[in-house]
Order: sequence, then structure tokens, then C-alpha cells
Amino acid sequence: MTPRVTLAVTARVLTQLRRDHRTLALLLVMPCLLMTLLAWIFADSHSGVFDRVAPGLLALFPFIVMFLVTSVTTLRERTGGTLERLLAMPMGRLDLILGYALAFGVVACVQAALAVALSVGALGLNIAGSVWLLGAIAVLDAVLGTALGLFVSAFARTEFQAVQFLPALVIPQMLLCGLLVARDQLPRALELVSDVLPLSYAVDAMTAVSTGDATWDIASDIGVVAAFVVGFVALGALTLRRRTP
Repeated sequence: MTPRVTLAVTARVLTQLRRDHRTLALLLVMPCLLMTLLAWIFADSHSGVFDRVAPGLLALFPFIVMFLVTSVTTLRERTGGTLERLLAMPMGRLDLILGYALAFGVVACVQAALAVALSVGALGLNIAGSVWLLGAIAVLDAVLGTALGLFVSAFARTEFQAVQFLPALVIPQMLLCGLLVARDQLPRALELVSDVLPLSYAVDAMTAVSTGDATWDIASDIGVVAAFVVGFVALGALTLRRRTP
């Protein structure tokens, strides 16, 4: 891996995203709109439902958006021959994957900052823990979606196939991550499955910050999510093909 090459890839992807206004709007505006819609739904509720549900969805919305955009964008560059031309240069596969991960990670930081600031500020989300920690975990969750999107893009040949990974890989995690039913109340088999899904730990970390749980529990969840990010990036580099199928 060469840092100069990695940063050059990062700059190229950021420049491309800056010119793609629709994709940029999807990345930055959509999570904010979804959180606003959620707050509106529970506007007349006085039982604190929004405060209970919103932290988990602050983990979920950036994860989904980053997964979709990253997988489709990477596949589009592969099918268009861009990745093949880049890899023909003196550049390693890890340089390319890390460059994409860093570029989308920068966008994830802005995305998470906007969504958390809107939720805690204008939408009135009450949390017992640190707002900064909530924002940091939201960034990590978005980066998790980026890393997973980079990995699965290697197994799709069309953009439609990339989108098909959403119901296969994301929706089961949504159902088992603890948003609908607490994970310790799931049937034992499903609880065991949820224990190996990265989104479960992302939601656990966000919920723990919102309720002011022990710092050690939060750090443990963050460590697991970070390990999944590193693993998906490494797998993405290993599965990246030098030639377009």
C-alpha cells in the first residue's frame, strides 16, 4: 500500500462525488429527511417513543444509504472500465479499496454530523450520553455500510444485481438487530444469528449512548463494528478483480 496513491484515489472519488449532485443529495439529505419524517410520525406521542427509536435508526439510515451508493458506484466504475484502467497503473488493490473507503468515509462524517445535529437539535432527541460519541458511532456505522458495499460490489455484474444484495444482506440485519424486538427476547436460534451480524452491535452502541449505559459496553460494541469494517475492506481488496467481467 502506498499512502500517496491511496490519497490520490480518495481525491478523485471526492471530486467525482462533488460533481454528481443527485448522489451527493442522496448521501447527505436523505438520512436527515428520514429522521424528520420519523419525528413527525411521533410528534403527537407523549411516551418518548421517538427518543427510544431514533438512536437505532440513526445507526440504520446512514448504513443503508452508504451501502447502496457505495456498491452501485463501485460497480458502475467497474463495468465502465474505470477500475480496470486504474489497476493497470502501478497501484495495488488495497490502495484502490482504501481510497474509495476514505472518500466515502469523509462523506459519512458530514452525513452523520448533519443527521445527529438535526436529530438532537431541531427534532429534540433526548440522550443521556455524549452527543459527540453519538456522532462518532453514527460515522462508524456509515463507514460500515461503505465497507460492506465495497465488498459485495465484487459479486455483482449489473447495478440491479448490486441493489439485490439489500434484501439479502441488509433487511435480515434490520429485523434482528434489536429495533423491533430486543435481541435477548428473540428465539434462541435467531439470537445466535444476531450475535454475528455487524448491525446488531451498531444499534447496541447507539442505544447504549442514548440511555447512558456503561462506557465499557459501548467501547466493546464499537470495537466489534470497527473489526467488521476492517474485515470487509480487506475482503473487498482480496475479491477485487483486475479485469472487468
